[in-house]
Amino acid sequence: MRPLWNREGPRRPRLVVLLLLIVLACPYAAGADTPRIATVDWTIAETLLALGVTPVGVAQTDAYREWVGAPSLPDEVVDIGLRAQPNRELLAQLKLDRILISPMFSPLKPSLERIAPTSTVALYTQGDDLWTRLKKATRKIAAFANREKRADTLLASLEAHLAELRDGLSDAAKARPLLVVQFMDARHVRVFGDHSLYNAVMQRLGLENAWQRETNFWGFSLVGLKALATLDEARLVVVDPMPVGVEESLETSAIWQHLPSVRRGGVLTLPPVWSFGGAPSARRFADNLTQALHQTSRTAAHREAPDA
Repeated sequence: MRPLWNREGPRRPRLVVLLLLIVLACPYAAGADTPRIATVDWTIAETLLALGVTPVGVAQTDAYREWVGAPSLPDEVVDIGLRAQPNRELLAQLKLDRILISPMFSPLKPSLERIAPTSTVALYTQGDDLWTRLKKATRKIAAFANREKRADTLLASLEAHLAELRDGLSDAAKARPLLVVQFMDARHVRVFGDHSLYNAVMQRLGLENAWQRETNFWGFSLVGLKALATLDEARLVVVDPMPVGVEESLETSAIWQHLPSVRRGGVLTLPPVWSFGGAPSARRFADNLTQALHQTSRTAAHREAPDA
């Protein structure tokens, strides 16, 4: 048997040399099974984070923190510039394995391809229902990030969580149909209906959406406040963030003050949730909405309770 040592020092076994060659040849072998990914799309960014992958770069990180909120972006994530006009020079310095975009940013693909392989993940497009597309998009993002099993766990957990929240809602919480809006300015709102993430979540919670009119493929209608006045039975749900100055304007707005839900004092205000998001936003919206409904039901029951 040939010794592993001699006077000239330890003799490196052939197996060790072979393993070293494999590591050098494979970019993900040395504990780097997670590729370096950047994205201009916040839905892709939040999904990567939910899969346990921190993107190297994300566009408009401050705006992500305002509009998406969670999952939170770690401080080390590089802000790569505007979503529609990312900083190509900065992207080239990040030594990326892949750039992920959504169809809305498809004009960027030719220039981004010169920096790193660039792939498109579609969620808000025509075709299957939104929930089916959400699951497909989650699994596609996971495949690029080598997190396929994590995606299955994430989606199964989401379905189970929504079912649990649905079973926990009282009849009082489900009594009124919901009208979910985000303010664009003091006179106009996006109202979310068919094809929207909010509507898909409400369906799975057993909640009725009061907005049954036509929507775009993003799932909303852009309307004036007057369009909400005819929905007498609806409970208004406002999703933050509120544009600067809008809240002050509503205090003196005759149209707003005369909306049925406002007169009843039944307006629910929710923390920011990315209205065009994926699985993480779906879960966050469900949690925020059910919590607000529970609180409203408890308050109403307290008001109606007879004095001791």
